[in-house]
Amino acid sequence: MKTVIRNATIVNEHLQQIGDVLIVKGRIEKIASSLELDKREHVHEINAEGLILMPGMIDDQVHFRDPGMTWKADIYSESIAALAGGITSFMDMPNTIPNVLTQELLEGKYHEATKKSVANYSFFMGISKGNLEEALKTKTENVCGITDDGLYFDDEEGILANHPEFLEQLFSRTETLVALHSEDDAIIRYNTDKLTQLFGDDIPCQYHSVIRNAKACSIATKRVIDLSHKFGNRLHFFHISTAEEALMFDNTLAIRDKRITAEACVHHLMFNTSDYAELGDKIKWNPSIKSEYDNRILIDCLNNNRIDIIATDHAPHTIDEKTGNYFQVKSGGPLVQHALPALLELYHNGSLTLEKIVEKTSHHVAEIYRIRERGYIREGYFADLVLVDLHSPWRVSKENLLYKCGWSPFEDKEFKSKIKKTFVNGILSYDDVTPIQAPFGQRLLFEKQR
Repeated sequence: MKTVIRNATIVNEHLQQIGDVLIVKGRIEKIASSLELDKREHVHEINAEGLILMPGMIDDQVHFRDPGMTWKADIYSESIAALAGGITSFMDMPNTIPNVLTQELLEGKYHEATKKSVANYSFFMGISKGNLEEALKTKTENVCGITDDGLYFDDEEGILANHPEFLEQLFSRTETLVALHSEDDAIIRYNTDKLTQLFGDDIPCQYHSVIRNAKACSIATKRVIDLSHKFGNRLHFFHISTAEEALMFDNTLAIRDKRITAEACVHHLMFNTSDYAELGDKIKWNPSIKSEYDNRILIDCLNNNRIDIIATDHAPHTIDEKTGNYFQVKSGGPLVQHALPALLELYHNGSLTLEKIVEKTSHHVAEIYRIRERGYIREGYFADLVLVDLHSPWRVSKENLLYKCGWSPFEDKEFKSKIKKTFVNGILSYDDVTPIQAPFGQRLLFEKQR
């Protein structure tokens, strides 16, 4: 069946225009100010007058906990939540159980996604001390990249940013994108020991941002940038959280010409250290949230293209896992269901334009990862689309949460904008009025050269 979305305000490729979009067999067949269709054809018409139509978000950093931790999240539950948050495609991290450190385990996750995911999907190959040769087998055309995010370098501790000798081997040999978590372990250990002497195990939650401070991030990030310059490999930094880091990145190159790219995450834009008083351990993340000044500079660097994309780092834990003393409370929280509504708050307060939000959540993600035929509203591209009402206030509550873990740091927050409909591969997969039996998403495909 054909679908036509009429009278929408289309936000795409730095422009806004009112028009119609015709969807046929999962793809965008025609875009025009007004489409005349054969009245003899059966076409499902959607009147989108007064609504914003934008390409669906592509979230390049989620932890859907499947397999191994499905009591708190799984591919099915979290991909449904993602659709409600305007996300039509996601890339999942390898720190599931078992860790994805072999090609066999990687393909096993893809197989599960064919049965469970209602959004489009890709999965990162994990990298650690003992699997370099295995990681280098990763195919660039059907896997988003290689990462250490959520993994230890060896059985004890550490992330790759602290092991330059190993990174040299990886950077000099890989042909695919490498995405890294960047914090300095030595600084974190020193700060942890110092505060443990003061507080024992019961370190107050706000000191998480002292333990994992801005210096820990900036020193590690500079170390990795300097090393990558030596090899010219494709390097991407996850969840940049500090002003000093953000200012390290280049904004003189077009997005496809950059060899080093960076992202900011929703929580590092929306929360800062003043929010610990109200939210406590619910906003404990790694990297930690930083100051209001860091919020402001991250947004500035999104606008001036030092920071290239926005992600969620959706990492759900049960509420019990977010409770206890400092060393018991796990870092991370659920975010996909509220991703686009939260970012649209930055539009309403004048921090980001709609065009910039679309660029950072769709266009640039597609360009960084070289995703085929997604990330834009273009004729011939897959119809991964979101309809948004910018003036439909709603309040987050436990009753309207879709996360399996059952909580959100945004609970009791009122958002000004609401996701009305989400289309995945041309099929209406989420509707805010009527529950829909969502279809299954597709595996993302990529250009061979990164």
